[in-house]
Amino acid sequence: MAIQSKRYTQAFESVDTLKVYDLDEAITILQGFPAAKFDETVELAFKLGVDPRQSDQMVRGTVSLPNGSGKKVVVAVFTNDEQTALDAGADFAGLKELIAKVQGGWMDFDVAVSTPAAMKEVRSIARVLGPRGLMPNPKSGTVTDDVAKAINEVKAGRVEYKLDKTSNMAVPVGKRSFDADKIKENIETVIKAVVKARPTGFRGKFILSASVCSTMSPGVSVDTAKYIES
Repeated sequence: MAIQSKRYTQAFESVDTLKVYDLDEAITILQGFPAAKFDETVELAFKLGVDPRQSDQMVRGTVSLPNGSGKKVVVAVFTNDEQTALDAGADFAGLKELIAKVQGGWMDFDVAVSTPAAMKEVRSIARVLGPRGLMPNPKSGTVTDDVAKAINEVKAGRVEYKLDKTSNMAVPVGKRSFDADKIKENIETVIKAVVKARPTGFRGKFILSASVCSTMSPGVSVDTAKYIES
């Protein structure tokens, strides 16, 4: 059995685990938890009612956070036009040499972008990038000829959401240091995006539950009903 820190235990004891909180109240509780020694990432976690084993029930997409994610995003671009990507703000760019670095175990980036022309070669490292959620994908806007736009959107706070095999999904929505209204606006934006991504033809309750937490805190259940009804 894992031993929880005194900070985590104190935070856990201040939450009613049987209660679903209004978003404003949930954020107030979260920001009232004992803080870690670093600026924790705030995440919104969902349990969805869809079956990810069914291809027509997969939930995946991207959303731009109005107040950014608060994270410095390192972007690697797979392209034959290395200099253009670097001039557009990429931290790393290239093709064959960059692929070789990844094959050698180098993974010092948060997002990978690729031009369509480069994808044939990038697929050779799909088994490396895929399990880490780094494989460029047209649905997430990371396979594009408009590399500059993709880089700018990612660095400005565009985040990806994707359902896992257990129907769970976690999306970063900011930092503990953000003002409450900025966290709220980011969370509302994500909830609306996920609701909009509901698979066509799905019957049943879509969002089973949602909770907000920070890196070192327990989750606080959030009521999403009004966003689903609107």
